[in-house]
Amino acid sequence: MTASQRQVLESKLWAIANELRGNMGADEFRDYVLGLIFYKFLSEKVERAANKELEADNMKFKDVLNNEDLLADLKEWLIDTLGYFIEPKHLFKNLAKRAINKEMIIEDLGNAFKAVEQSTIGFDSEDEFAGLFEDVDLISSKLGKTVNQKNELISDVVKHLDEIDFKFEDIDSDILGDAYEYLIGNFASSAGKKAGEFYTPQQVSKILAKVVTLGKERVKSVYDPTCGSGSLLLRVAKEAKVSDFYGQELNTTTYNLARMNMILHNVKFRDFDIEQGDTLEDPAHLHMKFEAVVANPPYSIKWKANDLKLSDERFSPYGKLAPKSKADFAFVQHMIYQLDENGTMGIVLPHGVLFRGGAEGVIRKYLIEDKNYLDAIIGLPANLFFGTGIPTCILVFKKCREKDSDIMFIDASKEYEKVKTQNILTDEHVNTIVKTYKNRVEVEKYSRPVLLEEIKENDYNLNIPRYVDTFEEEEKIDLEAIANKIVEIDKEMVEIDKEIKKFCEELGIKAPIA
Repeated sequence: MTASQRQVLESKLWAIANELRGNMGADEFRDYVLGLIFYKFLSEKVERAANKELEADNMKFKDVLNNEDLLADLKEWLIDTLGYFIEPKHLFKNLAKRAINKEMIIEDLGNAFKAVEQSTIGFDSEDEFAGLFEDVDLISSKLGKTVNQKNELISDVVKHLDEIDFKFEDIDSDILGDAYEYLIGNFASSAGKKAGEFYTPQQVSKILAKVVTLGKERVKSVYDPTCGSGSLLLRVAKEAKVSDFYGQELNTTTYNLARMNMILHNVKFRDFDIEQGDTLEDPAHLHMKFEAVVANPPYSIKWKANDLKLSDERFSPYGKLAPKSKADFAFVQHMIYQLDENGTMGIVLPHGVLFRGGAEGVIRKYLIEDKNYLDAIIGLPANLFFGTGIPTCILVFKKCREKDSDIMFIDASKEYEKVKTQNILTDEHVNTIVKTYKNRVEVEKYSRPVLLEEIKENDYNLNIPRYVDTFEEEEKIDLEAIANKIVEIDKEMVEIDKEIKKFCEELGIKAPIA
């Protein structure tokens, strides 16, 4: 999505926001807008596919309504190809026309949502479409007290969205991601506090994606155990050809959003498996290993670190569990367990994982001394993420490291641009980080490959300032020069006072001099 297209999207979304503002919170508003954007995408996609299939018969999708046999055959073909079916009367553009004519559409829109999900029952795509629209609650009282009020409000949203060309044919555009990021940025007071659960800023995703695909044109599988909206998984596919996508998400709303995002980016339903649930308590893909593993998990959340976990293969080799109050290393352990021998893993975490002691110190030592999996630490600027201003870091792990005698430290914490209240990374910042990681070079006050012996001497404390000195010496103050300057100024003031007194005597007035 270009800058101008993004501006159009934002202005249109703001117009919709004005329609809904006062009726619901930002997070609820998001659900309706993104759900309807997704339905518009499904409608346009099914119509384009149908029209192309009927082209040889000199027919359009709308022409098959009265031909039951042809409609049945077309429906079967569309479900096998796209995974779902939408009747011509339920196409978004047709509902929008009715909304413009002030007709009652809310019931038919709800039926259209159900029909999409029901069209997949019994087919391979059933799991990928089940419950996708459950957050778009068209009977909610928040839309209005009466059916007419609800219909009027939803109709206004549909009309606004109908005016937007989302460029759905451009598979490089993160439509839901761009829309979501804009909504979060403009409603930070209510939705922003939750944003870390849903969306990783694109530039941070870009760093992770470039790092885990470095030197590869093709990646067999990519996995995100806390996949949120799925934007991080999709970002990896922009850096290398990905065969299969896997993810798990606890929050039901964002689980639906992730599946929508996959489909929006033309990932075939057979090529992704996004599951809903708690990854640490009930992992959905534990029997699998992945070539690329990425995550931006919720920071320092509580988890059930009971003794039973010590018998879990993910955690047992370490002899210690991550603290109950901080699951950060539990996610690390889980992801390393799922990482294939030839794979690379990147995870965003708070800085505390680098130096906290106790069980975390034991886990850290095991990862470095016993396994030698930690490949790099990248310090990021503060205030990059919606909902938290804390500085974060990226930890990169490999089971088969090419350079296993050191760990690469990069301090990019001061490399950012400020836009309004948010810090952002430019493409130049991203490329510098990735290039430095790739080349493993020492750059003064920015990066240094640190030998394992030095890290051992520091008792496996990985706090970045221990290894990359970014201290800027203050300019020395020459006190003698300042004193001499003051003496000179005093002399000048005496001469000025004499001049003032002279002028005042000529004027016959008292000189204002003490």
